[in-house]
Amino acid sequence: MNAPDPKPLPGVGAGLPHESAHLHVTGRATYVDDIAVPAGTLHAALGLSSVAHGRIRVLDLSAVRAAPGVRDVIVAADIPGINDCGPVKHDDPILCAGEILFHGQPLFAVAADSHDAARRAARLARVEVEPLPAILTAAAAAEAESWVLPPVEVSRGDTPAALAEAPHRLRGEIQLGGQEHFYLEGQIACAIPGEDHTLRLLTSTQHPTEMQHMVAHALGWRVHQVIAECRRMGGGFGGKESQSAQIACIAAVLAVRSGKAVKLRLDRDDDMRITGKRHDFHIEYEAGFDDRGQILGLRLLLASRCGFSTDLSGPVNDRAIFHADNAYYLDAVDILSLRGLTHTVSNTAFRGFGGPQGMFAIESVIDDIARHLGLDALAVRQVNFYGDNAGDSRNLTHYGMKVEDNVIGPLVAQLASSSDYAARRAAIDAFNATSPIIKKGLALTPVKFGISFTATFYNQAGALVHVYNDGTVLVSHGGTEMGQGLYTKIRQIVAQEFGLPVEDVRLSATDTSRVPNTSATAASSGSDLNGKAAQAACQAIRGRIAGFVAERLGVSQDAVLFAAGQVSAPGFDAPFAAVVADAYRARVQLWDAGFYKTPKIHYDPVTMQGRPFYYFSYGASVSEVAIDTLTGESKVLRVDILHDVGRSINPALDIGQIEGGFIQGMGWLTTEELVYASDGRLATHAPSTYKIPAVSDLPRDFRVALFDNENVEDSIHRSKAVGEPPLMLAFSVFFALRDAVAAALGPGARPRLDAPATPEAILKALNGGAL
Repeated sequence: MNAPDPKPLPGVGAGLPHESAHLHVTGRATYVDDIAVPAGTLHAALGLSSVAHGRIRVLDLSAVRAAPGVRDVIVAADIPGINDCGPVKHDDPILCAGEILFHGQPLFAVAADSHDAARRAARLARVEVEPLPAILTAAAAAEAESWVLPPVEVSRGDTPAALAEAPHRLRGEIQLGGQEHFYLEGQIACAIPGEDHTLRLLTSTQHPTEMQHMVAHALGWRVHQVIAECRRMGGGFGGKESQSAQIACIAAVLAVRSGKAVKLRLDRDDDMRITGKRHDFHIEYEAGFDDRGQILGLRLLLASRCGFSTDLSGPVNDRAIFHADNAYYLDAVDILSLRGLTHTVSNTAFRGFGGPQGMFAIESVIDDIARHLGLDALAVRQVNFYGDNAGDSRNLTHYGMKVEDNVIGPLVAQLASSSDYAARRAAIDAFNATSPIIKKGLALTPVKFGISFTATFYNQAGALVHVYNDGTVLVSHGGTEMGQGLYTKIRQIVAQEFGLPVEDVRLSATDTSRVPNTSATAASSGSDLNGKAAQAACQAIRGRIAGFVAERLGVSQDAVLFAAGQVSAPGFDAPFAAVVADAYRARVQLWDAGFYKTPKIHYDPVTMQGRPFYYFSYGASVSEVAIDTLTGESKVLRVDILHDVGRSINPALDIGQIEGGFIQGMGWLTTEELVYASDGRLATHAPSTYKIPAVSDLPRDFRVALFDNENVEDSIHRSKAVGEPPLMLAFSVFFALRDAVAAALGPGARPRLDAPATPEAILKALNGGAL
């Protein structure tokens, strides 16, 4: 590890506040619902199914059409183009075309003079349905061999032989729940028709280009007739990657039919019923290991509930396979991935994108092995780590990628020391020995997370940089801002390139008419891709300005420097703005487009072999918890985190992402329980029944530090992605809870604790699986 640069470059490396923070806290940040709309704008609402699976016999909308304020009603047959919004396969209808596939599926849409009028009208439909059998769980889908995509198996080594020869063998299974995105801003789109068959789409989405394409397909138009724009989202977390398309398409069809702007904003209940979640998994394993806990052979079953359509379930489950090793070398492994088709909402991208589910599986295996052998789980984790250098024989993943940047060993050792892990382990054991009701638990868990889209073609980005003749700069790029600070980091990167204060750089809304063919802001790649693209554009412009100055002065272009708002060369020093004004008058091009594609990556989706990731991000966390064995209630007492972000572009934002990701992961694993009724209805469809972490759930003692490291790959300023990896740090909370349950059950206990570890789940584990 290199020492940090003693003189951080201007802009980059500074812990600057979020570029919209002052707007957020004063309520002046403009979201889609805040944008002024044209006079006569209509408001839309959806009519939803009340069965999980069935065939529509009667859909009588006469009362809906006659309701006060209603201007239009559409069904599937009214969509002029393709009635589909599936991002991969054409199996995701915009509006139900006859066969109802999940409880809450949109059957029709209403446009009215007001939001309230549209919602009231949508409830007046008369629907008669012939019920059909419904498959509701991943286990039921596996039993029925009901798949959205065929099963996938990845193997390395002779797993049956390794299991047969291992000194110890264990079997286990666990249920891992899904998760609602619960973004603050719900799904929303406003479609504004323009002249000559064009449309402007204001949309809360992580993927403006996909919205542009989907809307064009739904209208039967060509892509250049639609412009999609997104300045910011009130949260996304993956829920606005593909699933914003249905909302955008419905608004667009109604807008073109009526000739008026149409806004479709889902209220929270409808949003939670209509949109997909994190995939829940049923996990089974068989592991063979030696006396130290080193895994010799592993067989894993990862069965997920995908929902009624494919959506992004293919790559989500692929990433679960890729991350089923987490930070551990698996010499002989057999992974079977089942992608279950169920009559529930189609599950989709969520922070981590399948990686957390795969990593949870292997962490469960490690924890069981440690308890079986009577060893500290940290020791078992360390003995299974990948090798620390590129030449180590234990550095090849089960999908054929070398782990060449591994820092998990020294990172975990540093955290174990700084958190006083060993002393606290002993203190907790002593506490539990004398406390019959309250039991404490402790766990240290690592994270190794691959960075890049597994669909290789998405690893590209564009940016457009304008230097105006007063020396100010405007930047457009393909990434979207959902509160994570992407715009802030791009601003810092651009300011760095021109040697300007960040106040001289402004970001415009992400807009498909400025930067085309963009990738989703997902896979933790927003800063990596768009930062490099913006940097490339800046360097092209800076090169022209430097050439202009060098020619006038008769010096080499390399002698021209940009720093502190000045342009200097031997015998010359002038404000950037003055030099730019002179360059403009000399007809020097002061704008440019930049492009970047991630190098080195390749991946064969058939064999599941290759290098799908540019690099890995690493981290580890220690959590201390307490449980009440009488009520099942739990509390997180202290958390210590050490996380690798490479050379941070903005430490303040990165620490915020680490804290937020951790708490979101903690919610997934402890309080956020999705409950489906026997008829397929989502019972937890509002804040009253679905519990995300509150301020009171934060650990009172919460310590976060950045690991001193530099990305070995040529990422933007040698930084590393920080969006998704921190979510998996929350595994330490779950396994600390499991540790506390095991302490209550006594020596040698290997409790069956499913996730989320709600009070009910903890009581069930304490009672041997019964309540």
